[in-house]
Amino acid sequence: MNHLLSIGDLDRAGIERIITQAARFAEVSDREIKKVPALRGRMVLNLFYEASTRTRSSFELAAKRLSADVVNFAASGSSVEKGESLKDTVLTLSAHKPDAIVLRTPWAGAAELVSRWCSAAIVNAGDGQHEHPTQALLDVYTLQQRLGGLDGASIWIVGDVTHSRVARSNIIAFQEMGAKVTVAGPPTLIPRRIEELGCEVRFTLDELDGADVVYALRMQRERMTETWVPSLREYASWYQINGRRLGPRQVLMHPGPVNRGVELSGDVVDSPQAVITAQVEAGVVVRMAVLYELLAGAKEPDPVARRQTAPQPA
Repeated sequence: MNHLLSIGDLDRAGIERIITQAARFAEVSDREIKKVPALRGRMVLNLFYEASTRTRSSFELAAKRLSADVVNFAASGSSVEKGESLKDTVLTLSAHKPDAIVLRTPWAGAAELVSRWCSAAIVNAGDGQHEHPTQALLDVYTLQQRLGGLDGASIWIVGDVTHSRVARSNIIAFQEMGAKVTVAGPPTLIPRRIEELGCEVRFTLDELDGADVVYALRMQRERMTETWVPSLREYASWYQINGRRLGPRQVLMHPGPVNRGVELSGDVVDSPQAVITAQVEAGVVVRMAVLYELLAGAKEPDPVARRQTAPQPA
């Protein structure tokens, strides 16, 4: 694998390989010293054109735990504000010879374009409303840890599907792993022909009690240029996941950040069914596995096993 631009770049075996490696790295995270030398001497450049807390911090921590050098670049305060194009920014930063570029932009397809402009491995950390493949991988990992597997599981993705890059990647990944996916929300927030991805579509939550997993999406008001729902209060009355709608055996997920009182009520965010914190924890080890797969996976022995068997200094 040279790049991770789309979750479609991975078949089931590829997803399972990354998930298995992430589980090995999770063992490292429980140790007193949380680093392995797998990417020592490599450089990872985080290039973010949009605000991010979870994704950016977890990629930085993942690279550092692999002993890579990390450079963080934010568009604000840079030459981008002077009118520099994405291509020129990438070419300028490529002069520093990064081994991998983790890219988030508001433009769909930008990661694929950047992969043509430089020799670094490109990881798509979110491109507009298109995809977010590492979020899908960490969600698969989280569910594997909770359920033991996704084969035959019923997963409902509820809310603002239209503006969600997470939804598109997750529909593909969950189905690749054997789950049945249903998307639900107001007709205005369900993209036309989304069922061509293989999922089912519902406009009410009447059958939600049949789901094993409920995945709530944030209302992405920053991407909305017109009125998509009459009001947030009306949206919440019809589509909010709350204690009345969430069953005791259902697993609750959310990609964050959560708008409490809108897509989720406060009581379910803090309920035992919620694995939202586990998703954040999974982000580091899964992104460690992605970087390792891209930069060292086919060339190096297992870094965790190597560290366990290496002789200790006297």
